[in-house]
Amino acid sequence: MKTPQQSYPELNKILGIEVYLKREDQHKYGSHKGRSIPVMIKKYAKGEIVTHEDGSEEIINIFKKFVISSSGNSALAAIESVQAHNRNNGEPVELTVYVGMHIDNEKLKRLKTIIEDPKIKLEQTARPRQTAFQAEKNGDVKNLRQSTDDNALLGYYELADELNRIPNLQAIFIPTSSGTTAQALGEAFVNIAPSAWGGAQHPQIHIVQTTSCHPIAEVFDTPNSEEKSIAGAIVDNIAHRKEKMIDAIKNSHGSGWIVTNEEILEAQKLVKDTCNIQISTNSALSIAGLTKALKNGGKFDGVVVCVITGM
Repeated sequence: MKTPQQSYPELNKILGIEVYLKREDQHKYGSHKGRSIPVMIKKYAKGEIVTHEDGSEEIINIFKKFVISSSGNSALAAIESVQAHNRNNGEPVELTVYVGMHIDNEKLKRLKTIIEDPKIKLEQTARPRQTAFQAEKNGDVKNLRQSTDDNALLGYYELADELNRIPNLQAIFIPTSSGTTAQALGEAFVNIAPSAWGGAQHPQIHIVQTTSCHPIAEVFDTPNSEEKSIAGAIVDNIAHRKEKMIDAIKNSHGSGWIVTNEEILEAQKLVKDTCNIQISTNSALSIAGLTKALKNGGKFDGVVVCVITGM
């Protein structure tokens, strides 16, 4: 599904550059995670075909039960994806979503509201990530874990395709937790674009993290606060993709940025005042990162995209 991407004159005037907002919050599955989760579910529900030496074929690695641990965005995408799959396929799959005990009440309410399929369960637990790991270990269950599964990268290549259609694209700012989206975009523009699109651009990749969680961005930026961030979806302090992300950022001549709550709130207000759009604190990270880059002397003579991620 394509999502809106457009420039806003008032925002451009204040920032002094041309900025496009990529509205992944308008994706039918609620966020940019809707690009990736459906691809993973489809792949694992279908399985892999292997050909043996005698020419016979076998389907392996088929999964009909899935689990996911999430702070909100991934859970929403997984629920919507499984419901769509079960409506359109004869063999339904099952999904259990594990969320933390301190998940935002509005997020929790929204997740409960959208569940219409009896094969989907939502469980609150003190250790959602560990619970999902254990479920996968104990049975024929697939843990939908974007932070380590490279199948998660595939869904974001479509996002790169859409962004590549913006003329004179110079940089992309991405709110980042595990780094899956940013890694996929970096790979797509370097490796896939030349043959697939025949006129590839090579934008800078900029990731934006928070004062609470910044294992990748801290390579490029120094936090000036240790306050608990209001952007609660940025939670991956382990950062399995860290080394690949650092390479992708450096190769694109991009950077990483750590933003404070004050900067996030200012970004929300800026978008509201200039674009008449109310974005989440997590989405506002991209605008906050761009604003910080400009204040620190960043120069952009082409188009800069800020990814509005969703919840």
